[in-house]
Amino acid sequence: MPPEAQQLFGENTESAARFVDLLAERGVERGVIGPREIDRLWGRHVLNSAVLAELIPAEAIVVDVGSGGGFPGVPLALARPDIEVTLLEPMARRIQWLTEVVDELGLTNVVVVRGRAEEKAIRTRLGEADIVTARAVAPLARLAEWCLPLVRAGGLLLALKGASAAEEVQRDASTVRKVGGESIDVVQCGVDVVETPTTVVVIEAGPKPKRTRSRRRRR
Repeated sequence: MPPEAQQLFGENTESAARFVDLLAERGVERGVIGPREIDRLWGRHVLNSAVLAELIPAEAIVVDVGSGGGFPGVPLALARPDIEVTLLEPMARRIQWLTEVVDELGLTNVVVVRGRAEEKAIRTRLGEADIVTARAVAPLARLAEWCLPLVRAGGLLLALKGASAAEEVQRDASTVRKVGGESIDVVQCGVDVVETPTTVVVIEAGPKPKRTRSRRRRR
């Protein structure tokens, strides 16, 4: 276990270690991680996700879109037991995996929901979150189009990205603003904590468009 784990997870450090064990023991077989990821579960996946907690306000309502194996949602829920996390995932086998993880780790601040961010029913059910997170889900423009409707005005979409984040922002900024992004920044999380900081594109959601009622034509 890396020394940073205690700093990030506190009283939930053992639970974070158990999550890593579950991934190592069953993750490849269950199709939620690749075999090459076993040796870098802590650094590339768990710690990489947990440092996102520094951008999340106290007692926030968080929706993690496309959770997959549980990233970044599960590490976030472990690092921040004060927040409420919804793990949103469309694939049945991954829903089963996430449900087992939540049960085994005893995560009372996490719920698992099957669906896609772009679905009307999901937006009705989960909209107005304080924070929406996404990791390796889609290019920024498409991600913003899918996810910003789930974020309350003034809330944040946090997209975990790689080294090309700045170029992606430059390419997609106009589209992000068209679909409701008020501001866009690229930040580094965990700079003084982990060896390789996490690059995050932070998009603040603007005011929601007012719904207008269509008038029926008189016959």
